[in-house]
Amino acid sequence: MSVLEVTGVRLAFNGVVAVDGVSFSVEEGELFAVIGPNGAGKTSVFNVLSGVYRPQRGTVRFAGEDLTGLRPHRIAARGMARTFQNIELFSHLTVVDNLMLGRHNHMRHGALSAFLWLGRARREELANRAAVEEVIDFLELEQWRRYPVGLLPYGVQKRVELGRALAMEPKLLLLDEPVAGMNVEETEDMARFILDVREELAIPMIMVEHDMGLVMDLADRVMVMDFGRPIRTGTPSEVQRDPDVIRAYLGEQHRSVTS
Repeated sequence: MSVLEVTGVRLAFNGVVAVDGVSFSVEEGELFAVIGPNGAGKTSVFNVLSGVYRPQRGTVRFAGEDLTGLRPHRIAARGMARTFQNIELFSHLTVVDNLMLGRHNHMRHGALSAFLWLGRARREELANRAAVEEVIDFLELEQWRRYPVGLLPYGVQKRVELGRALAMEPKLLLLDEPVAGMNVEETEDMARFILDVREELAIPMIMVEHDMGLVMDLADRVMVMDFGRPIRTGTPSEVQRDPDVIRAYLGEQHRSVTS
């Protein structure tokens, strides 16, 4: 069963086409990867899915509901969470506080109740902190829980960003270059946690990533984009053998040499 269906999406800015005719689906429990050279339109697809951009054509259906044109906070409230290529955390806040921000959709009490620390506000705070503690344990963040995020190693900050998305209890997780800028050890750690998200939490994911080794090892299916258009969708082994994919990444000269 498809948790996400994207059909015929087109996005242009002042006549410049960023995404053209993109269609794909993501199944329950699947890790779906989107790859392509720089400028291929990968991040634009993510921005359409999360409501940052509204496409001129096409539809995005999530859990059976048409989300096309909804604002980002409305889409997040329906269970779509996202991490970012450039870390978007509050550097002066602790790990716990940053993760608590991921619980905002689960908070129902008003400002007055929170200020007076009344029963409902207290109960929700305790419940949300318990959920955050589970994320801390899942991502092995215990030793850094009280540290301001800005003081942490880069790889740990990326893990906190993943944790904030998981704290939302998403139905679909968008990972925007989760290992960008990481060293080998940090990349291996992040790969392990992504696998844990799929196998233990059963959250379907869409991953944009330039690390081809990571993509081919982790993804169930891969969509390759070039100049805003999808050129191949299939299993990792299928896309690696596709001549159009080879040409998009390595150029026509490499294709003629390997033919």
